[in-house]
Amino acid sequence: MAGSAGRKAIRAVVIVIGVFVILAIGLYGPATLVGPLPPATATLLETSADAGVTGTPTLPTTGASALVAEGSDQVLATAGLPEAVPIGGSAKVITALVVLDAKPMEAGSPGGSVTISREDYDGFVRYISESARAVPFIAGETWTQREMLQAALLGSSNNHADALARWAFGSIEGYLAAADAWLAERGLSSVELVDATGLDEGDIGTASDLARITALAFAEPAIAEVMAEDGAKLTGGRSVENLSGYLPDLGYLGLSRSYTDQAGICFLFALQVPVADAGETVTLYGALLREPDWDTVDADLETLASTAATTIRQTPVITAGQPFVTYTTAWGETAQGVARSTETRMLWVTSPLEYRVDAEELSTASAGRDVGSVTVSTPDGDVTVLLELDARLGDPGPMWRLGNPVPVITAFIESRTD
Repeated sequence: MAGSAGRKAIRAVVIVIGVFVILAIGLYGPATLVGPLPPATATLLETSADAGVTGTPTLPTTGASALVAEGSDQVLATAGLPEAVPIGGSAKVITALVVLDAKPMEAGSPGGSVTISREDYDGFVRYISESARAVPFIAGETWTQREMLQAALLGSSNNHADALARWAFGSIEGYLAAADAWLAERGLSSVELVDATGLDEGDIGTASDLARITALAFAEPAIAEVMAEDGAKLTGGRSVENLSGYLPDLGYLGLSRSYTDQAGICFLFALQVPVADAGETVTLYGALLREPDWDTVDADLETLASTAATTIRQTPVITAGQPFVTYTTAWGETAQGVARSTETRMLWVTSPLEYRVDAEELSTASAGRDVGSVTVSTPDGDVTVLLELDARLGDPGPMWRLGNPVPVITAFIESRTD
């Protein structure tokens, strides 16, 4: 009996072991031979653009100045005073933008009708008595919105800036509240206004924010159309010349050119920069504030125009085939994620370009498969290109799978827990 019991116990143990062996073989085989493989290690590469730093156009150290490049809302360069300073007649540009935000007007359209009030006319009389710039109108006249903009921007008319603000917002106080909201919405936090004209020394802003405002103004079709005019015929046979035009032979298109005792000479402008051997131009938007005299302005603008042309270049920011990530498998195969296409930009490169790589996780893949993307931040905005695999990452085969149970089983377990 004892021997029979012992044989039964041994038989039971053999059966249990056999069951576990069968189960183990049943799981291990599929897990290793057809299950998932461990992901390849993705190593990001140190990468630089083919073109190096070129520098930026030269800005004056007197006063305050800044530039914004076409297609970008980022400031390209600044010089001089970094703090907010009086902005003079540049404030009329903000008035025009805020009014157009509330009362949109298409290019070529006369816009709304503005009836000159007694308060508007009294302001005109006051400006004349103070020798401030003013284009005549009288109470009861009707002007088109376009004519009001022409007088305020081309003729730098203070009374027309006030009248536009009252027409759109009911009062100067109503305009200032709207202007504060407009500026805050666009992150122009340095600008503070106390009137619609810029005559008060309390109208202040940084050159950086004024350069951004200049870019916004030229992006507004109604303003861009007006500023391209040499002058305009207005209501009642009156006319204005474009007082903001300055040094067009150097590529400048003025937006606002003014002088006050507090602000000095202020000039907001677009500059068309020719690109050597490319047969095209790139636009800079700029602000010069607190310039001391016109001789200094002339010299500073000549230097800016010449250095802008010599420092811009056609820059290949990403080149087809440029590697950004290396994939290495546990079984020793390697392949790289490379740029699928070339992207070039006309740029002033102020510092080495930096790349952000979004690399997908993979174990095996065919050559040419998309494996993520690369993004480079440039002064002209972000540029993104897809990455593709430059070589095949193949399956290692059954011998490697069976001989490397730990990474294979780990990948199998992780695939069931994801």
